[in-house]
Amino acid sequence: MSDLEHANHRQNHVSASNDASAQTIQNTAGWRPEAEVARIERNGHFAKMSADERSFLEFFAGGGMARAGLGPAWRCAFANDFDEMKVETYKANWGNGDIRHGDVGKLMLDDLPAGTPDLAWASFPCQDLSLAGDCRGLGRERDDALTRSGTFWPFWKLMRGLAQEGRAPRTIVLENVYGALTSHGGKDFAAIGSALSGSGYRFGAVVINASEFVPQSRPRVFFIAIRKGEHLPAELTCQGPDPRWTPAALVMAHAGLSAEAKKKWVWWNIPAPAARNIIFADIVEERPTGVEWHTAAETKYLLSMMSDVNRAKVAAAKKAGRCVVGGVYRRTRPDANGDKVQRAEVRFDDIAGCLRTPAGGSSRQSILVVDGPKVRSRLLSPREAARLMGLDDEYILPSRYNDAYHVCGDGVCVPVVRHIAQHVLEPILAATTPEVLIAAE
Repeated sequence: MSDLEHANHRQNHVSASNDASAQTIQNTAGWRPEAEVARIERNGHFAKMSADERSFLEFFAGGGMARAGLGPAWRCAFANDFDEMKVETYKANWGNGDIRHGDVGKLMLDDLPAGTPDLAWASFPCQDLSLAGDCRGLGRERDDALTRSGTFWPFWKLMRGLAQEGRAPRTIVLENVYGALTSHGGKDFAAIGSALSGSGYRFGAVVINASEFVPQSRPRVFFIAIRKGEHLPAELTCQGPDPRWTPAALVMAHAGLSAEAKKKWVWWNIPAPAARNIIFADIVEERPTGVEWHTAAETKYLLSMMSDVNRAKVAAAKKAGRCVVGGVYRRTRPDANGDKVQRAEVRFDDIAGCLRTPAGGSSRQSILVVDGPKVRSRLLSPREAARLMGLDDEYILPSRYNDAYHVCGDGVCVPVVRHIAQHVLEPILAATTPEVLIAAE
């Protein structure tokens, strides 16, 4: 057995072989994180909806990670994404019947299913709100040319249209990067707040780091909104901000809301999850699919790109007395002369760095395995990226490395979705009777 397989908490994962020339998707069986809800019928067709099932619309759906997190008690009524590769990944996992490929700005109300959805989920593009992007921001709804993150506005036009027809989603969740709190001096956050409050929604926001559930640092902002007429159980709210989910940047963003939006604000009371019981080493494959271990020369070159601080981290890892796995990103930093040079930066805190997409301006993450004097390196594998998002090994990934990494890097962490659904959405939906809903409409 190899040194890596002797790592602390290491699980025995088996990788299936992949022939990229013969197939367009790959599937590796074995990994099933506890937080992911089991999916029913992998072809995407749910059993006939029962009285306890909830309906949802999934915008900017990507590979369907919100759907994976919501679980089998929820029924997808409609999904949409602009990216053809992601749509094909969605279909591979959930079937062809629910997702529509196309620009959200070209969707009409008639394209959406009849009835009132229990939830509209939108993980809208982050590039223009992220430090990794060009910070163009959310823009304005009336702008002729929308930014990528500005595709929020055509989505919101659909939500307003549903409200005007008397079938506004009972709840709405918007997910985006941490930069949504501060982009354009907080104006983008305030614009989203005004959109929600202006359509009659009570709402609040929380910052949840995926590291609470999986070994990946991935803080994300979640706006959670409840429409007018829904009963909001008192135990779901706090009198003020909960420090676990409310960093200082969120408090400042709240301060910048309009007076009307502040009246509709809710401080959410979300319980802490159970302690995470897996570390980065647990998800690493000894025999990965889609990548190869670096040669000794390639690993030596990667180490040569490190600053003295990062080389000291590697030296400490060699003395740890156990196999240690670290995540490595290549970043452009100024040297002693102020010139920009590429550096390799490593972390050995048993957590991977935040997955990003190559298109977002950041490098792909590598792993460094240190066991005494022995050091190995390679790119993070597609299956490892999926595991870091809380996806099980039955989830079907694109066979091309960049495509698989893109699907994962653009997604929402599955167990975070489940936590929000279990502790906020489902209690809200269960608290209001159908009779009250009819009266409210």
